[in-house]
Amino acid sequence: MNDDRDDRPSPEALLAEAQREGRGRLKIFLGAAPGVGKTYAMLEAAHERVREGVDVVAGVVETHGRKETEALLKGVDILAPQMVEYRGKSFREMDLDALIKRRPRIALVDELAHTNIPGSRHVKRWQDVEELLTTGIDVYSTLNIQHLESINDIVEQISGVKVRETLPDSVLSTADEIELIDLSPQDLIKRLEEGKVYVPEQARRAVHSFFSPGNLTALREMALRHAAERVDRQMVDYMRAHAIPGPWPARERVLVCIDEKVDADRLVRFAKRSAERRGAAWVAVTIETSHAHALTEAEKDRIDAAMRLAIQLGGESATLQGDEVVDTVLGYARERNCTQVVVGRARKARWFGRMGKSVTESLIEKAGEFTVVVVGGEDEDRPKSVMTRHKPQTGWRLWLGYLAALVATAAATGIGFLIDARLPIGNISVTYLLAVMIVAIKFGLRAGIMASIWSFLAFNFFFTEPRRTFAITDVQNILTVAYFLIAAFIVSNMAARLRTQIQATRESARRTTNLYEFGRKITAAATLDDVLWAVVHHVATTIHGRSLVLMPGERGLAIAAGYPPEDEIDDKSAGAADWAWTHGKLAGRGSTTLPTADWLFLPLKTGRGPVGVMGVQMTEDADMPSPAQLRLLETLADQAAVAVERTTLVADIETARVATERERLRAALLSSLSHDLRTPLVSIMGAATTLGTYDEKLEAEGRQDLIQTIQDEAERLNRFVQNLLDMTKLGSGALKPRVDWVDLNDVVSSAVKRTERLARRHGIRIEIAPDMPLLCLDAVLMEQVFFNLLDNACKYAPPGTPVKVWAIKTPKHVAIEVSDLGPGIPPEDREKVFDMFYRVNLGDSQTAGTGLGLAICRGIIEAHGGSIHAEPGLHGAGTCIIIHLPLPPDLADIKGYE
Repeated sequence: MNDDRDDRPSPEALLAEAQREGRGRLKIFLGAAPGVGKTYAMLEAAHERVREGVDVVAGVVETHGRKETEALLKGVDILAPQMVEYRGKSFREMDLDALIKRRPRIALVDELAHTNIPGSRHVKRWQDVEELLTTGIDVYSTLNIQHLESINDIVEQISGVKVRETLPDSVLSTADEIELIDLSPQDLIKRLEEGKVYVPEQARRAVHSFFSPGNLTALREMALRHAAERVDRQMVDYMRAHAIPGPWPARERVLVCIDEKVDADRLVRFAKRSAERRGAAWVAVTIETSHAHALTEAEKDRIDAAMRLAIQLGGESATLQGDEVVDTVLGYARERNCTQVVVGRARKARWFGRMGKSVTESLIEKAGEFTVVVVGGEDEDRPKSVMTRHKPQTGWRLWLGYLAALVATAAATGIGFLIDARLPIGNISVTYLLAVMIVAIKFGLRAGIMASIWSFLAFNFFFTEPRRTFAITDVQNILTVAYFLIAAFIVSNMAARLRTQIQATRESARRTTNLYEFGRKITAAATLDDVLWAVVHHVATTIHGRSLVLMPGERGLAIAAGYPPEDEIDDKSAGAADWAWTHGKLAGRGSTTLPTADWLFLPLKTGRGPVGVMGVQMTEDADMPSPAQLRLLETLADQAAVAVERTTLVADIETARVATERERLRAALLSSLSHDLRTPLVSIMGAATTLGTYDEKLEAEGRQDLIQTIQDEAERLNRFVQNLLDMTKLGSGALKPRVDWVDLNDVVSSAVKRTERLARRHGIRIEIAPDMPLLCLDAVLMEQVFFNLLDNACKYAPPGTPVKVWAIKTPKHVAIEVSDLGPGIPPEDREKVFDMFYRVNLGDSQTAGTGLGLAICRGIIEAHGGSIHAEPGLHGAGTCIIIHLPLPPDLADIKGYE
């Protein structure tokens, strides 16, 4: 069966094409060497586009005084350069903001690897080009092959010239089009001698140094190879995007092992070139063993620099944990499906190291299915591996360890004399072993070895025959002393290793605890301010520096929290923060974007997009966090972003809930207005029209019915408007009871009289206890409450059934019930009926109403300090609305009143 997957385009290729939508296209004119005519070719291509009517602007073009190149600038719009002050001098740089504002279709940006003057927005010109591409502007640029970072060391080895201005290979690999500009070495040297590249004096020096035929041939080969590899990748991408069948080789992956050796950068560049030739991904790893603390600061810096170089060159980086270096590396290689492992050449071992195998040799022996590439480097007269070396102590700490060894030996000797004099124990050497172990654990390997030597001498001098001399006559004592010395060395080494393992475990536990504590703090924080304070305080404590968080506001990013408290930052730092926010990348101090800023900024990104920017300021002697610190900061930033988003989501949910409730109320209000206002108006208009048109033909009884209809519907309309007004007052807090002493009988009777027309088909019975006291109420508002309750009861109860008002006095309050024998209220709706515009769905028997009556009743009752709720009627029939009103304080507090 044929696999139909071959007929479908590659998802990765389609995704890559989708990501290029809206982004400018980059065309690079790649030269094998200076002077081959890259700028000239770029300007010729620009003139072709101008003749086609395309808007082309020269952002920066370096002619180097070449007349034929300057002649081609005519006819192309030239952007005025930006003058940048540096160390008292003015320099011309490309005006990036003006070019973006001008927004041409194509921008000409010469010398892609150029380093910008300090104080510019970006360190490198290729970063300026990246920003232009992001805004949708196409860019034509030029580049010489020797400026690629991955071949920097090869160019130096071939030509003897160290190229200072480099750029990551990823810039070239992401170019949409590459045009190779090439000249044979003979033609280029001829141009050089004719003064078409440099002035004559410079040309003579260049011919004898960089521009030798051998150098030019080598550079030409590298340029051709890179161009061919780029074309091959473009072909593969095209085949995958268009589902063209063909043989697809398995994707390779290269793993390079980094340690503290000085040639770590060489390994990284070799791995980059090896992966580039194969079109493979690659990853740089370093192993943290239990002896990681034994590394010097210089060695740690070398590892950090190599790992940063790997990231800059487009690779991945990973830090692995484990004492078994070979097994750890091979296990990770299998996990990542790596096919090639790059390691450095093994150093010459010393002393006991000659008896065992090096890490490189063990790796080759156990590699199995992997291809191991050993890269040679410069030999250095120093220990080869962190596995067999401990951090040398210097200064007072070293002498303190030696002094501790001497004191421990003296103490062990004193204990030995006591044992020898009072106890029948023959092997006193155990005491010395204990002293050696304690010293090694507390002060390291060197102090432990010193304690071993002194213990050996003291044991031999004081406790072996003949005593008080270093001579040994008994063969048994010779073996005892020899074995003691060997045991002392082993114990000291093991104790020192235990010490470093404990330190490594503590460091790992500290990092884990750090993340746990941070997660616990931000999880417990309920509000956005609490989350931000927890973030800045924890980050500042972690890096022993300063921290702040900026969040978007009406005027852009603003400081939302800082520790120590920070109110403002300088313009450079603000620009770096804006860049990190806009592009979602690192910016600021120690990075490659706006490195002159005082702060390093990390974007706080979530799945919904950026939510803010976190700024950190290290101690004065550290510009950039180490890769381990940076990974920790990025993890903290991710957790902080999730916590900020969580509080934002809570606010969004509440806003959505309020909006939904507002929309529901609006819809209910519109429904009520359209139905409950229109219905009585239609009845009034119909009755009035009938009276006006057929007045003479109508009998007296008919006219009276029409007049009664008009009056009933007008009163109904008036009640609806009054309910709306009362609800508006309740919502705004303007409805305040004007209490006075009133008789409950009078209030209820007045309400019953108002409902006389509504209750003509019902009998209303009033049963109020004779001992009912005067109450402190607003008579007008309470009459409205009883009117609304009686109105509801009469509308929903069947005709002929009674409506009952019943009230008694309890020890602390007055209980009032208004009950009917209607259909009742379902249990799930008994609380909702007191909400605005809520009405119980009764199907076809639905009675007209606004759903405001009971909401108004609750508002008035609660304004009097009482409560109201609904319950089923007697024996479960009908509805009973129960009101509790407080008794006047002077009555409730009188002793014996109950």
